[in-house]
Amino acid sequence: MKRTIYALGIGHNSPVLIDLALTCGYEIAGLYHYNDLRTNELDHDYKILGSFDDLFKSNRITGNSFLLTMGDNKIRTSLCEKIIESGGHVPSLIHPSAIISRFAKISEIGVYIFPFTFVQADSTVGSNTILLSHINISHTTKIGNSCFLAGGVTIGAYTIVEDYVFIGQGALSISNKVEVIGHHSYIGARSLITHNVPAYTIVAGSPAQVIGSTKHE
Repeated sequence: MKRTIYALGIGHNSPVLIDLALTCGYEIAGLYHYNDLRTNELDHDYKILGSFDDLFKSNRITGNSFLLTMGDNKIRTSLCEKIIESGGHVPSLIHPSAIISRFAKISEIGVYIFPFTFVQADSTVGSNTILLSHINISHTTKIGNSCFLAGGVTIGAYTIVEDYVFIGQGALSISNKVEVIGHHSYIGARSLITHNVPAYTIVAGSPAQVIGSTKHE
């Protein structure tokens, strides 16, 4: 008998996360949208059961599992915390083709790891973090809570990626050059990171340079 899971968030990223859940052996029990404008509609052949408010007013959370499909790290984390407080589960999902070292540690809460991603030995991945496809997390690296790493990212060894970091497609940090990528920072696609990144900064380029701040976001 397949496990069931409810998906929260209806958008372009939703079918991508639904694919992952299905591959990991779950059956989609229904969808929830952020408002009630699409209740009872079908999206990718799954029924939208109601809004987030409808869900939290119902008795459907306790003991059930939930898939959070939104890319926004803050919204995803806030919903996860609320679901857990209400007695629900937000399980981590790891695609069968991903390679996770037996010496790596992956949080059991809300981590989504996509195909052909490699997490090497003595590395950790925190709760509510998304690792898309073809990512390499080198050994002895820490990926914090509530991060989003886009496809093709490589994080070099001995690096600490703090909480709420976004790293764009194909970005590369160099082992032994980068000790810390600060919390709430934003790394542009294909950036070459050769030095520490302060918290709340936007960096881009090769080599990456500070081009802005995320404090106003």
